[in-house]
Amino acid sequence: MRRSIRALAAAVLALPLALTVAPSAHAADPTTMTSGFYVDPNSTAKQWVAAHPGDGRTPAINASLANTPMARWFGAWSGTIGTATGAYAGAADHADKLPVLVAYNIPLRDSCGGHSGGGATSPAAYASWIAQFAGGIAHRPAVVILEPDSLADYGCLTQTQIRERQGMIGGALAEFNRQAPNTWVYLDAGNPGWISAAAMAQRLHEAGLRQAHGFSLNVSNYYTTAQNTAYGNAVNSELAARYGYTKPFVVDTSRNGNGSNGEWCNAAGRRIGTPTRMGGGAEMLLWIKAPGESDGNCGVGTGSTAGQFLPEVAYKMIYGY
Repeated sequence: MRRSIRALAAAVLALPLALTVAPSAHAADPTTMTSGFYVDPNSTAKQWVAAHPGDGRTPAINASLANTPMARWFGAWSGTIGTATGAYAGAADHADKLPVLVAYNIPLRDSCGGHSGGGATSPAAYASWIAQFAGGIAHRPAVVILEPDSLADYGCLTQTQIRERQGMIGGALAEFNRQAPNTWVYLDAGNPGWISAAAMAQRLHEAGLRQAHGFSLNVSNYYTTAQNTAYGNAVNSELAARYGYTKPFVVDTSRNGNGSNGEWCNAAGRRIGTPTRMGGGAEMLLWIKAPGESDGNCGVGTGSTAGQFLPEVAYKMIYGY
């Protein structure tokens, strides 16, 4: 989620109807199987609100953050992964709501950024983990964001490691297709300021994008929805021109209300964006990164760890100062 902002002015090419959208990996549409998006009852914002009823910031954080549908991230901290994803998808299904889950456990995760480093210990360990992740969701409706940064963050990997990563992602997509037929999986594609649309289209395709429902943009970053829409359309233009298909995309709007200032790690002066919804320039606008959760020991989160809830940062994001 880094690199300086670039001006984007790309439009989708005029294409024959047959090339416009590749067939979905799944026949089922989880958005029609549910009545809106799931609010995580155990999000860090919810936990903070419950623990600080007398804090002056609590009403705003409760109203603007804690009750907005947002994704839950799953990794090594989640315990037995099939049990964890099954419980989360099951609770959402019981409420007739659509959950958004993030799979974040690829080996050598965040190898260049470092603040969120970690991941499974080997390709075999990852294959087992992701198979259990998909199996936990099973036939319940869900949305999965697959491995944020994994395709954009190639700079610190060898060619052998890149090929291994592509194979792991392709294997993950196959597992979701096999075990979770009512899940839409979006393969992460970085953000508009990181990798060119042409390079990203190639990376997505090589990692098996045809098997996915679509791709995700701006996860944990700050670029405006308009910038992401332009970038997503540019990626689709490249996919269409080179490979003969396009895919839907979603945008993380959790922290893009003021756009990007060129920083990616706990950037100051940012603001929450459009709450989770269908449409809005993409297939969905989603809160994937939880506003107020630290990116790591950096920026306005100096002294914190990745994922730690910072109430003052959250409060300022609501009001934009």
